[in-house]
Amino acid sequence: MKFVDSLRISVKAGRGGNGCMSFLRERFKPYGGPDGGNGGRGGSVIFEATNSLQTLADLEYMHHIKGENGGHGSGAAKNGRAGEDKVVYVPCGTLIYDAETGEGCADLVEPRDRFVAARGGRGGRGNRYFASSKRKAPRFCEMGEMGEEMLLRLELRLIADVGLVGLPNAGKSSILAAISNAQPKIADYPFTTLSPNLGVLDTGDENIVIADLPGLIEGAHENRGLGLEFLRHVERTRLLVHVLSLESGDYDKIINDFEIIREEMRKYDGALDKRPFLVAANKSDEVGEENAEELFDRLSRYLAKAGAKMIVTSALTEEGIPAAAEEIVKFVKSNPRPHSGVRLFAIEEKAPQTTPNRKRAKIQIIAMHGGGYRILHRQLENFAERCDFTQEESLARFTRMLRKYKVEELLEAAGAVSGDSVSIGYKEFNFYPDYYPEDDEEDTGYANGEGDIGPSDGDSQTASRLDA
Repeated sequence: MKFVDSLRISVKAGRGGNGCMSFLRERFKPYGGPDGGNGGRGGSVIFEATNSLQTLADLEYMHHIKGENGGHGSGAAKNGRAGEDKVVYVPCGTLIYDAETGEGCADLVEPRDRFVAARGGRGGRGNRYFASSKRKAPRFCEMGEMGEEMLLRLELRLIADVGLVGLPNAGKSSILAAISNAQPKIADYPFTTLSPNLGVLDTGDENIVIADLPGLIEGAHENRGLGLEFLRHVERTRLLVHVLSLESGDYDKIINDFEIIREEMRKYDGALDKRPFLVAANKSDEVGEENAEELFDRLSRYLAKAGAKMIVTSALTEEGIPAAAEEIVKFVKSNPRPHSGVRLFAIEEKAPQTTPNRKRAKIQIIAMHGGGYRILHRQLENFAERCDFTQEESLARFTRMLRKYKVEELLEAAGAVSGDSVSIGYKEFNFYPDYYPEDDEEDTGYANGEGDIGPSDGDSQTASRLDA
């Protein structure tokens, strides 16, 4: 299977269903009350961790993920069906970032960990909801809200108990195959391993996950070679096994290889320098018998000063392999991985934004570079989104809201003149200030002209006019 550990993806929750404007019409009830049902909420987009996946390859070609829209309300007080949530399964160890801001959103470590990436829009309310003792026959309803939309970056950092690290062609894959059930690609050339391989060492009591990570080169912390593609997976491991190649038989070169590995991890993340580790001196069968004992002794003493135990191994002859496996098992048993204790940041579910009832948020008027103005106010934006401007009473409600917040005065103070474009949320209008409704024989409560917003209220009070 192709190994994919980083990708970008856009998610969009479903829109809420529209409310219904309906009145009860039955035999012997020709003038029944309002019975329009509410729209159903839109489906959310949810990410869930699972052990059945080891890579993000299943999402590589899923560039856009959408939740289901909610159903519309209908007559007879029937509410619309809620949209089905879209659950996206990802491997354990997946980090989710906001691709636009770079802010971390969730770290899904344990199976069944969930993160709601985009919440579905609320369904619109039917006219039945607005009936009261003062308004017995409301002839308007609400439209459903838009679902949330985000651009995300997913990054996989493997969760393994033990990580095998070392320079290219040091024999990491051979050691993994010797001590676990893994069958990685093995060849006698550098960068044989281009993506992490996982193996399991069965101790009888538990399974120890061992990761063979791609080889490092000098400058890997600057993303040279496989660079960061390798280093990100080191952060999750509890024990590092440095695999050194003894093939050259040169003490100085072997020590230099060891220091290169340590320095690159130290530059990438200083905390890795304190991570427990042991050294597997591999390819001992390539060292001449006359120099072997002296070389092993010098290396052992040097590494002991660095706080590491050295085990001489040969994946070809299996020399030292049982001892290396025994050390790994011993460490894992004495240092159990705490449940969910390796999160890089906690899961934070986005709570719906609420505005205090007694505190009115301040309206912001922004002059656009291309002309026109944008009104920023969460309550006004939501209200405009829910209004159905084909219904006269909805126009009246929206106009009363504009007058309540004195939007006309604020626009004029910002420099708006007649005919300027005004945007509120996703809706755009033309602004006509100081509009006085003509005296009509019948007071309908609305300004004259189709699509105009602004109740006259039968007095000489000024009403704003915004043509949709």
